[in-house]
Amino acid sequence: MSYTGPDFEPPQPRRSRLRRPLTVAVAALVPGALLGWGVYAAVGGPDDTGTGGGGSDRAGAARTSAAPPSGGPASEDGDAEKPAGSSPAPTSEAPSAPRPPASGPLKGKVVVIDPGHNPANFQHATEINRKVNVGTHWKECDTTGTATDAGWPEAKFTLDVAHRLRDLLEKQGATVKLTQDGDRSFGPCVDERARIGNEAKADAAISIHADGSGAGNRGFHVIMPGAVHDGAADTRAIAEPSAELGKRVAGSFVRVTGTAPSNYLGDGTGLVTRTDLGGLNLSTVPKVFIECGNMRDSTDAALLTSGSWRQKAAEGMSEGIVSFLRG
Repeated sequence: MSYTGPDFEPPQPRRSRLRRPLTVAVAALVPGALLGWGVYAAVGGPDDTGTGGGGSDRAGAARTSAAPPSGGPASEDGDAEKPAGSSPAPTSEAPSAPRPPASGPLKGKVVVIDPGHNPANFQHATEINRKVNVGTHWKECDTTGTATDAGWPEAKFTLDVAHRLRDLLEKQGATVKLTQDGDRSFGPCVDERARIGNEAKADAAISIHADGSGAGNRGFHVIMPGAVHDGAADTRAIAEPSAELGKRVAGSFVRVTGTAPSNYLGDGTGLVTRTDLGGLNLSTVPKVFIECGNMRDSTDAALLTSGSWRQKAAEGMSEGIVSFLRG
C-alpha cells in the first residue's frame, strides 16, 4: 500500500545507514528472525529475480510516525493514487463469507484478511473520494492504490496474496473472512474494512498492501497501531497485542521470503507505529498493515510480480499469524 490511501500523508522517510551492525534491540523487537536477517545478508541471500531480495541490514528501534511514506499522494492504504487497471466492476456489495474451517491447531480462531484497495476503484472516483469518519478525523473512503511502472495494480497483488494466505490459514483450521474478494464494485471504505474485522470478533486481522514510494526505496514494513484515545478511536486495548502480532509477522516474513526490512522506514526493523490510519484506529481487534515491498522500485517490482515470491509472502504472513494465535 504505498501509503496513499485514505489514511495517508506520507511521513518523511529516514534514510538508512547501510551496513550498520544489527543490535540486540532488533532481536528484542522481532523474535529471532530479524536478527537472522543480518546473518542472511552477510552471507548472501537469494537473487532479485523473483525468489528473494536484498536491502538494508540496519538495526534499531521501530519508528513511530503519524504520517505515511513519501512517493506520491498518500492514502489510507498508503499508495499513490493512480489508475489501477481496467478490471471489470463486479456487482455484489457483500464481503466474502468465511468458508467452513478444517480441523487443525487454529480451529475456533477467526482471522480477517483485508486486501488493500479494489481493482475497480478507479471506475468509481466519486464514491471512493467521499469522506468517511475514521474516528479522529475524516478521510477519503478509499483510493485506487499504486501500480508498478508497467501498470500492474496493487489491488490485484493484494487480492492474489490474500487468496494464498486464506488457503494456508484454512488448512490450519482457522475461519477466514476477506473484507472484499473482487465481489463488489468499489471499496469497501476504510471504516467498513475495520468494522468487518470488529463484527467478526477476529482474533487477528491483517491488511495487505504494496507501497508506492520512490525508486531505490526497497523492502517491506509492518505498520502497527499506536495507542489512540480520541473521538471514536480507542486502540488502547489492542495496541500491545497488535505490536506482538506485527513483530511475529515481520520476523516470519524475513525468514520465509529472505526479503530485507524497509531501507526507508522503520530504522531497519521493518516495524512502524502509526496513529493516523483509520483502518487501525477504528479496529477493536489486534490488527496490522503490511507493505510487502515498493511497486515503484524495479527490483521490488520483480518480486511482487513473481507468483513464487507471492506464495512465500503469504507463507511468511501465515506463519507469523499462526505463531501469534498459538501464543
